[in-house]
Amino acid sequence: MKRNCSLTPRQALLVYGLICTMTLGIALVFTLRGAWMVLAFALLETTAVGAALLHYCRHALDHEHVVLREDCLLVERADGTRRIQVRLDPAHARVSLPDAGVRTLVLVEARGVKVEIGRYLTPSARLELVRALRTALRGASLLYSRTHRSL
Repeated sequence: MKRNCSLTPRQALLVYGLICTMTLGIALVFTLRGAWMVLAFALLETTAVGAALLHYCRHALDHEHVVLREDCLLVERADGTRRIQVRLDPAHARVSLPDAGVRTLVLVEARGVKVEIGRYLTPSARLELVRALRTALRGASLLYSRTHRSL
């Protein structure tokens, strides 16, 4: 699951370069004709646009990745420069969606460890995620109980 972004960081950098070139080019023409304040405002504008695009680029690659393995349910989350990995016991994992609100996240917990996922999904997609995780974890729980009974 990843953030819905229109531009990659590289594309955003190219757009910023184009905006700076056009804005500063026009401002330079006005500055040469004596209107030097246009250049000051153009520099202020390109700085503000640069700051906004920098924030955009830092979060353009945010994502959540959920993998069910035999030994663990691995949840990886990238948020800006932070990377978080949480390993949960799939045999004891519980999946819940406290309510169907717009901002309510899917809660996965096992043995006292909790993690919220689904930040980049719509409410209906979160419901589908809960169903899919419950189905997958039910199979993992059955596999876990069969392997331990045979020992």
